[in-house]
Amino acid sequence: MKENEILFELTPVVEQLLERHLETSKEWFPHEHIPHSRGRDFEVGHQWTESDADLDGHQLTPEVRSALYVNLLTEDNLPYYFRTVESMFGADGPWGTWVRRWTAEEGRHSMVIYGYLAATRAIDLVELERGRMAQVSRGETPSPETLQDGFVYLALQELATRISHRNTGLQIGDPVGYDVMKRVCADENLHQLFYRDLAAAAVEVDPNTMMIAMERQVKKFSMPGTGIPDFESHSRRIAKAGIYDLQIHHEQILAPVVLRQWDAGNISGLSGDGAIAQERLMKRMATSERVANRYAEKRDRERDLELV
Repeated sequence: MKENEILFELTPVVEQLLERHLETSKEWFPHEHIPHSRGRDFEVGHQWTESDADLDGHQLTPEVRSALYVNLLTEDNLPYYFRTVESMFGADGPWGTWVRRWTAEEGRHSMVIYGYLAATRAIDLVELERGRMAQVSRGETPSPETLQDGFVYLALQELATRISHRNTGLQIGDPVGYDVMKRVCADENLHQLFYRDLAAAAVEVDPNTMMIAMERQVKKFSMPGTGIPDFESHSRRIAKAGIYDLQIHHEQILAPVVLRQWDAGNISGLSGDGAIAQERLMKRMATSERVANRYAEKRDRERDLELV
């Protein structure tokens, strides 16, 4: 099917998903989650050190600082995500209404995380601002090849972001920091439910093209952070801490969504390239499971050695 035909067929579904989202989402205010009493004036030219942080007696590891840095800069790149999603969905009707609502909600995430970091001085805000300038000046974002690829990518990415935020919050130690990340996760969960169910509906109307998109996105999926300075080093630290790694990617993103929610292995009505893509996808998922298991075993061995 052509993309305009799919948009037309799925418009009633988007209307229903948007209505569900508005009924279940809750109004909240970033300033109410920020510990303003811990804040103080900044001196021009001050060189940040770990001792500057006020985390209610807790200390952040370098890995958690990397996660907060990457998580926030990812949220800061929102203008380009909006551009990409609106270019796929359009600005009119329920599609446009959803894109703008999603954008408004995502905007709160950078507000509240930044406010928390500024009040607590948990990380170096000079490094953070330089990273933001570099990230947003580049404007790099994933660019799905087709509308169907976009459905699949957004569903996987929103769930991956929720899990990354949640695991970061669990490792902060500071209850206020945990509350901030928990609040962001609640939004991200509703977003991933919208995109997950939208993709499932797209499978019903265009199974062949959606299967091809699934196989392609599972093969090439990456978190939206390639424009962040020193992203690879930060990613390694994040993986080392178990905040987001290959095992989590397979067990908490790919398997639950692709295999269980979308039931990719049992989608029927496929022919030609769609049937070939389904076969490749199932092989790829089996490979992903093996890689995830090997990664977990290697990580456990390395941790055991550190304890010796």
